[in-house]
Amino acid sequence: MPWYYAVAERDHEIQDPTSADKIRQLGRLLRLGPESRVLDVACGKAGPALVLASEFGCHILGVERAEDFVAAGRERIAKAGLTDRIEIVEGDASAFPLEPEAWDATLCLGASFVYHDLEGTLAALAPAVRSGGFVAVGEPYWREWPLPPTVDDEGWVTLPATIARFEAAGLAPVGLIAASDDDWDRYESLHWRALEEWLHANPDDPEAPGIRERHERNRDVYLHAQRRLLGWAIFAALKP
Repeated sequence: MPWYYAVAERDHEIQDPTSADKIRQLGRLLRLGPESRVLDVACGKAGPALVLASEFGCHILGVERAEDFVAAGRERIAKAGLTDRIEIVEGDASAFPLEPEAWDATLCLGASFVYHDLEGTLAALAPAVRSGGFVAVGEPYWREWPLPPTVDDEGWVTLPATIARFEAAGLAPVGLIAASDDDWDRYESLHWRALEEWLHANPDDPEAPGIRERHERNRDVYLHAQRRLLGWAIFAALKP
């Protein structure tokens, strides 16, 4: 039985609208090194973890609940020879125990839904970071406000309002790494190709009509509204 995101993100090296170069930029911003301990919440197929461990030698623990992504991530880690640097725990990250001040950095890239929203994510992750450590969250934001009446805000806010949520959580913003239009288009295009190829190869699958409907709906929303209105960035903040 196909799972929509297992099909749609089949070809993604990094499952967010960003790039390996920008993940390396994040590592420098977080001052990662061989002694750094990093928690990666909802790590997916370990795309950012592979970049960071390879570039900076840091130790990363990823938590991921999707069995398909866990298997793919572990295979990629082994192939890269980084099993001594990256570990993936299979399970719901929202239930993963967060020991106070145990981590040099915590990451939640494109998955604040794990803790319901950005505020919940910051409330969960900030206590787990040592003083002088960092929290980094990949989060959408609206480029324009107010939105057209036909566009649902989905709980996201403007760029300044997003930064304000970090400050309200007692964190000091130290930088952001924004997705470009090229990042967005590459991320979305990989969805489209993977889904169209799967649908072409599996026309009689009972889930094909639902996958087709969801694929076309997501594509149309991106083309008609999100490409113009929706931004995405990795926000990094220091814990005092």
